[in-house]
Amino acid sequence: MPRNQFQRMIFALITVIITVHGYVFYSLYVVNGATLMEVNGADSVIHAINAQGGVYMFGRMLPIWAVILVEFCFAYALECLMGSPCSFKLAAKCFDPKTTHPVIFESAIICATVGLMCPAMSFLAACFYYPYYSGFHLLTLLANWLKLVCYNFPFAFFTQLFFIQPLVRTIFKLLFRKDIKARQR
Repeated sequence: MPRNQFQRMIFALITVIITVHGYVFYSLYVVNGATLMEVNGADSVIHAINAQGGVYMFGRMLPIWAVILVEFCFAYALECLMGSPCSFKLAAKCFDPKTTHPVIFESAIICATVGLMCPAMSFLAACFYYPYYSGFHLLTLLANWLKLVCYNFPFAFFTQLFFIQPLVRTIFKLLFRKDIKARQR
């Protein structure tokens, strides 16, 4: 889809904007929502987060917007530096982009991206949300990382393959429709 560096950066930006919001929602509401509400005696997750003064990150409570901003910056950098370039190379090792049907090749790229980004971002999240108040232990960090990969990988795979990437490609086609039409001539 993207043909030049600017388009790749825009494609990654759209992907990360949607993905980070999805993962923060998934992590706070789906994975930890019941616990947050129980601990804080709240009737909703957002009330529980407000009651505890934000989301625990870097050893302190931060507002949700700060959590999203931190995760966005790291995810965008990781996507631009590792995710996009390496996933294309991995997919091209298995399939020839010139002879493989575009849907299959794009699906291979998505799978490779999830395979790279999910463990990397889960490791960063394990560091961000580590319970530093109880001291630091490497085995606890590694156990938290493995737990996050197990929670995040199925969510990442299915949302990227069936929801996020089709939406990103549709938005991208709308933004660059003139360039795409000019290339097809």
